[in-house]
Amino acid sequence: MEPVVIFSIVGAAILLLLFVGAPVKPLQWIGRLFIKVIVGAILLFLLNAFGTNLGLHIPINLVTSTITGLLGIPGLAALVIIKHVIFL
Repeated sequence: MEPVVIFSIVGAAILLLLFVGAPVKPLQWIGRLFIKVIVGAILLFLLNAFGTNLGLHIPINLVTSTITGLLGIPGLAALVIIKHVIFL
């Protein structure tokens, strides 16, 4: 499948869940987790876009997106610190 089709399907599913809501509690929990992972990926993208001048680059994958999505800005800061202290 084309990436555009996949992103369109995922976007439509997110909009459907946001407007209609999931009728079952586990589906709502999974939907919220999925949205948080997407927000984490967006934060990582913004860090990589604006941090290139400072030498900041955190790879965008499921683990880093989940950490950033669940923990927010402190999680993003922790990833930057871990990268520069441990993987220097």
